[in-house]
Amino acid sequence: MFKSKQVTIIGFGIEGTALARYLASEGALVTISDAKSAESLAANIQRVKGMGIKFSFGANKVEDVLGADMVFVSQGVPLEIPAVTAAIAHGIPINSMTKHFMDACPGTVVGITGSAGKSTTTALMGEVLKEAGRNVFVGGNLGVPLLERLDEMDEKSWAVLEVSHTQLEIFEKSPHVAAVTNIAPSHADRYPNLTDYIDLKKKIFKNHRADDFLVVNYDDAVTRSMGDECASKVLFFSRCHVIGDDGSYVDNGRVKIRYRGKERDVLGVEDVQLRGTHNLENILAVCAMAAACGVDDGDVAKAVSEFAGIGHRLEMVRILDDVSYYNDSIATSPQRTLAGLHSFNEPVVLIAGGRDKHLPLDELAQETAKRCRAVVLYGEAAEILLEAFIDAGMDSAKGVIVRSFGETVSAARRLARAGDIVLMSPACTSFDVFENFEQRGDRFRELVMNL
Repeated sequence: MFKSKQVTIIGFGIEGTALARYLASEGALVTISDAKSAESLAANIQRVKGMGIKFSFGANKVEDVLGADMVFVSQGVPLEIPAVTAAIAHGIPINSMTKHFMDACPGTVVGITGSAGKSTTTALMGEVLKEAGRNVFVGGNLGVPLLERLDEMDEKSWAVLEVSHTQLEIFEKSPHVAAVTNIAPSHADRYPNLTDYIDLKKKIFKNHRADDFLVVNYDDAVTRSMGDECASKVLFFSRCHVIGDDGSYVDNGRVKIRYRGKERDVLGVEDVQLRGTHNLENILAVCAMAAACGVDDGDVAKAVSEFAGIGHRLEMVRILDDVSYYNDSIATSPQRTLAGLHSFNEPVVLIAGGRDKHLPLDELAQETAKRCRAVVLYGEAAEILLEAFIDAGMDSAKGVIVRSFGETVSAARRLARAGDIVLMSPACTSFDVFENFEQRGDRFRELVMNL
């Protein structure tokens, strides 16, 4: 398909690097275009060394795409930049890693999107399918590109993909089982009109047929209404209601599944290791998807009860001097940080900050003022967060602004008391200091382990 074709990749991050390796191995003549400097991308350049790839750094130039047979756009690259619009104007096909994987995958795809909970739900769904003895590949927006593993897959394989809103921008083929965890205004910086963001999320089931499945959150009015818009079989999940439709729910402390009208008991809520009501919702989403995939309830119960979570999502790092340190770097919005706070009954010293996403802070500020022993703030959003917390009634003496992320953990240690939680849950993106939330979480772990 790609042999001797001129292919330009716009964006040379995790996706762009994986794309370059895959396309070059398929015989494509690859050009990489990225607005960053060669120096800042040196590590990625080394990963494709010797593969005959051309580079164009410093800007996404229009000439990078003219003459190409196809242009691949990495997620996060705005489709409105001149290089992309020029390619479209010249009739050059626009592709993406996720779109090509969906087209090329020979097996069954389970796709998960939403404003929060995608990563945990995706990872847990993978564990459930593994417990059921399926040949499973887990990746997508989790940072594990699956293109290079296509040759390991066959028609009996299962691919579980986390799909972000940016990956849905170039997306046509819907997964056999699609899930939307929830909808919140978590990307107002790029989609100030929430309707545009919701419409993007709907693309995950847009091309469903009657024999496909859509799993949606019954407790979220937006996702619940999606059930009326799809052509496939709908399964709901609910933490707050014993639903009469097919799906999953909590009843008297038990997680239950109703499928084809028959109720089945799966496991007790007390058997779940993951903390927080938001994680209970993620588990319910997985239970509904498992029913759609024909997984035995016993396999679901075993996988769920043994699952302790994944990195950067309320990840326990260390207990020191009877203070527990948690890494919640995935929390790039106020709503995610709020969910993190709700996961603990103990007093919390909150570490927050980074780059502001211009999202409402009122609810987070009220909860922080009410139940945090102290807050340690850093980055571009530090002053914005502190002002919001004080306006919500927090004593100004509880707020500490540090000069760098490297000072956050030592400051939090000074403020914490025995029995407290130190929670790094930033409520902001990492991009003022780090390349991604994973890098931020890794640095937090390092600082904690060095105490």
